[in-house]
Amino acid sequence: MNSNQLPVNEYAKFYSPYINALQNVELIEELEICLHDFIRFVQNIPMDKFDFRYAEGKWTIKDIIQHLIDAERVFIYRAMRISRNDKTPLPGFEENDYVENTNANGRSIQDLLMELSAVRQSTLLLFKSFSEEQFGRIGVASNAEVSVRAIGFIIIGHQKHHQKVFQERYL
Repeated sequence: MNSNQLPVNEYAKFYSPYINALQNVELIEELEICLHDFIRFVQNIPMDKFDFRYAEGKWTIKDIIQHLIDAERVFIYRAMRISRNDKTPLPGFEENDYVENTNANGRSIQDLLMELSAVRQSTLLLFKSFSEEQFGRIGVASNAEVSVRAIGFIIIGHQKHHQKVFQERYL
């Protein structure tokens, strides 16, 4: 499925900027491509920028990469539960609490990128296992309806959003 085919009723309005920025990408293909693009992008960032904060209280690049890892794990858990027709409403998560309780800045950038890659490989294997019916299933997460396929596009859009933030505020 392509991102421009995703019905707007399959995700909460607050995810619209992530979905709308995707410019007609195919879900599985883009999950692979955008990971490789992101890793190449991060590997070209000067080493002294990884612990940089552009303002007081803002996250470092390492914090943001850890945030991407954590968020993808939460998103993929939601996708798995919804794909299995679990109708239990799934709670949100407080991203700031997650970031405050990691050791991202004590880790190497290579370590973080390896973990992101491993999580994405797991995401890809799960998404490749879904039938068309499973992709179209809708559940409730963070008090809003969301489809399995929308979660995949949200993962992509979320990553691209943060890459743009790196370019605009960190480099």
